[in-house]
Amino acid sequence: MPTPHNNAAVGQIAKTVLMPGDPMRAKYIAENFIDFPELVNDVRGMLAYTGTYRDKPVTVMASGMGMPSMAIYSHELFNDYGVDNIIRIGTAGAVSESIKLRDIVFALACCTNSSYADHFRLPCRPVAAASYTLLKKADAAAEKLDIKVNVGTVLCTDVFYEENSSLAEWRKMGILATEMESAALYYNAARSGKNALCICTVSDCPITGEACSANERQDSFTDMVRIALETASML
Repeated sequence: MPTPHNNAAVGQIAKTVLMPGDPMRAKYIAENFIDFPELVNDVRGMLAYTGTYRDKPVTVMASGMGMPSMAIYSHELFNDYGVDNIIRIGTAGAVSESIKLRDIVFALACCTNSSYADHFRLPCRPVAAASYTLLKKADAAAEKLDIKVNVGTVLCTDVFYEENSSLAEWRKMGILATEMESAALYYNAARSGKNALCICTVSDCPITGEACSANERQDSFTDMVRIALETASML
């Protein structure tokens, strides 16, 4: 049954979903990387396309910005549409001095200032971690494609325009980058018994002020897409 946020019929969404934040990035990926893409959702402009890659069904669907939006769409995909794997492909801001513009980060786990996990009513906040199944396959895909990746912990934050930046302190804790969706995705995957991985391309370096343009973010961060699709083809 369609949900309030998704008018795809059950069966129109593949078991593996790639989730960029931006609907236009979803459209770009569908039109340039997958075979026979079919638009299966357009509610609220959150575009989703299903096609194939190396003869494997795959869906590319936008998640929107932030954990509340990711939480809604990933919950529905896992629980209403029977999706087994979600690979977030998005952008991140560099925190570590070793991370540069256009570098790729695999979020092994994430710290978060979100209270999203509180609704599970656990005695403490659970660890938000990637699924080893996807992480292992993505690492193998990156090696096959000869694409360098950085694997470690990210900061998943509710706040984009922070009044008093704490990034320098997070850097001391070994955080590689910061983004805004991974924690909700990882929590929902764990609660649903499904798999999730966050793959990000660094689009800006908040501490130095370097940044890529909006068009570059939408159309040119293709290495993470190639890794995600190769990973999907192994599932």
